[in-house]
Amino acid sequence: MANVADTKLYDILGVPPGASENELKKAYRKLAKEYHPDKNPNAGDKFKEISFAYEVLSNPEKRELYDRYGEQGLREGSGGSGGMDDIFSHIFGGGLFSFMGSQSRSRNGRRRGEDMMHPLKVSLEDLYNGKTTKLQLSKNVLCSACNGQGGKSGAVQKCSACRGRGVRIMIRQLAPGMVQQMQSVCSDCNGEGEVINEKDRCKKCEGKKVIKEVKILEVHVDKGMKHGQRITFTGEADQAPGVEPGDIVLLLQEKEHESFQRDGNDLHMTHKVGLVEALCGFQFTFKHLDARQIVVKYPPGKVIEPGCVRVVRGEGMPQYRNPFEKGDLYIKFDVQFPDNNWISPEKLSELEDLLPARPEVPSVIGETEEVDLQEFDSTRGSAGGQRREAYNDSSDEESSHHGPGVQCAHQ
Repeated sequence: MANVADTKLYDILGVPPGASENELKKAYRKLAKEYHPDKNPNAGDKFKEISFAYEVLSNPEKRELYDRYGEQGLREGSGGSGGMDDIFSHIFGGGLFSFMGSQSRSRNGRRRGEDMMHPLKVSLEDLYNGKTTKLQLSKNVLCSACNGQGGKSGAVQKCSACRGRGVRIMIRQLAPGMVQQMQSVCSDCNGEGEVINEKDRCKKCEGKKVIKEVKILEVHVDKGMKHGQRITFTGEADQAPGVEPGDIVLLLQEKEHESFQRDGNDLHMTHKVGLVEALCGFQFTFKHLDARQIVVKYPPGKVIEPGCVRVVRGEGMPQYRNPFEKGDLYIKFDVQFPDNNWISPEKLSELEDLLPARPEVPSVIGETEEVDLQEFDSTRGSAGGQRREAYNDSSDEESSHHGPGVQCAHQ
């Protein structure tokens, strides 16, 4: 049941809060006939109230919202759909968006303009070392010649066609008891809600109230910032009369790096080593993101397995707003084996004496058969698979001639 203070929609239809669906429908049809614009041209606002009240109360979800939470439940549950602001203001007073928070209203009560989003591509070096750059943007600013009025003082008049709303609402009757409400931009004022005489228009902005201006922003990319992070310039978006400017928001987009991949505050890289390095130790040098030459040593006697990962502590990315603390650097090793027949058989025997002993070959009892290992190209598939495909193709062709289900006769 609705609260006593929230029965306006029921009062508009002239029904009690507990009215049934059939009672609502009867009340709506009776009032719609009486106040339809075709019969009563001066009752347009009244007809809109009736249509809106019936639309809410005939919808179980909307009615439950209204019954439980009243006007505020409708405002928050509507999500700010187009055309709803006017009717809310007319029935309840105050716009629909007065409950929508900072999305549409600023703290001082003025309507807030839209934010301007711009991508900013940065390298991994920029995110590691920090960077200051300048960004040139074009935006609207209030015309200084007319102070954003569009013309001389008093030249701006409210559009009579749309009553200053910037939109026109048309109502069509589709069938008895069924109406369609359509909203379109007012053609007389181009949706601005105001008109200015041609002779009184500002020469600088041609009555548009704003002019284009190039704005140069100094952007500070701090150490440790990440892909997708935002840098906000408050109140630097397009200006408009009576509107508080929105923000310019820069969205960081990290460019791919040829050597490093980032994972949070850690860095990953791949390094190739030869077989002798993997077995006998090594030393290599690489250039870090801040241009330092890093020397990596691995002692003789410690083996690097193919695909293994080793870590260098404290050589990852700096933490955002705590750049003296860094993540780790993970190095994956790709062991390169020598080509076939790279050493003579005599030397190979000497090498085998130095390497760990082979496992003993188990003795095999019974008949044996020797086979050869051959090179295999995984992209071409196995020969057996090709033979099976050929067999399947021939059998399909054969079955197409002799009909399905043909089987060999058993002797």
